[in-house]
Amino acid sequence: MPELPEVEVVRRGLERWVVGRTIASVEVTHPRAVRRHTAGPDDFAASLKGARVEAAMRRGKYLWLPLTARDADAPEDALLAHLGMSGQLLVNDPATPREKHLHVRFTFTDGGRELWFVDQRTFGGVSVERGGAVLPPSIAHIARDVLDPLFDDDAFHAALRRRDSELKRALLDQSLVSGIGNIYADEALWRSRLHGARSTATVTKPQTALLLASVRDVMNDALAVGGTSFDSLYVNVNGESGYFSRSLDAYGREGEPCNRCATPIRRITFMNRSSYFCTKCQPTPRPRRTPIVRPVAG
Repeated sequence: MPELPEVEVVRRGLERWVVGRTIASVEVTHPRAVRRHTAGPDDFAASLKGARVEAAMRRGKYLWLPLTARDADAPEDALLAHLGMSGQLLVNDPATPREKHLHVRFTFTDGGRELWFVDQRTFGGVSVERGGAVLPPSIAHIARDVLDPLFDDDAFHAALRRRDSELKRALLDQSLVSGIGNIYADEALWRSRLHGARSTATVTKPQTALLLASVRDVMNDALAVGGTSFDSLYVNVNGESGYFSRSLDAYGREGEPCNRCATPIRRITFMNRSSYFCTKCQPTPRPRRTPIVRPVAG
């Protein structure tokens, strides 16, 4: 599934190619793509016709396009998109042959490039969020991400200490910090020399600061090269893949030498996913001893 850098690359493409344009028509060719729009495909298309795209926004792995208000007294709506496992938002010339898995097609009044929602596995989707221009209600529970200027490092550390779970599990919790998936969690943990199984209750404030700095660094490094693409499913709005997979230090490198100490990278299963780490740089934490509870004399 695309993580923050991949989704941010798409957001920047939408900002360039779609913002400021007015939607002329919407064609839904697969109803599952708009299943989250409970009023149905016809209402979805009618709600967007004539709407002007005001901005391109992101919260974690979700994208939304704030739209002009339907009337002066109505709050501004938003077109919300979640890419899921294989969703793509592509900007294409109208003469481009149709993609096999094209599910929603947006045309614009200027007759220029169209916006296509393509999804091979149909896990993603688009919907109209009423009054959701500032923040769609359905994603209000998702935390800010580390690149958000309003992300609170101190509050994150306090939440870690209260949680008392595995560190990697906390990084993947979108209600705690958004946008981090399996790949970038492993990369940030490797950079900060912390093991994913470390108890969050034992992480010191300097270690949290180092971890957050590592997350930010790895996200920015990935953004600089268009994100991470292992196949043709993860692309920007022009259909181009990212190249951060060539710079990974931990993820997917089982048996290869650590780029710091040359110890072979190890893979284990964690939360039904593969986790990669260096056994020397990221030593496995010792099991926490259960306190002995003695009966009170009396």
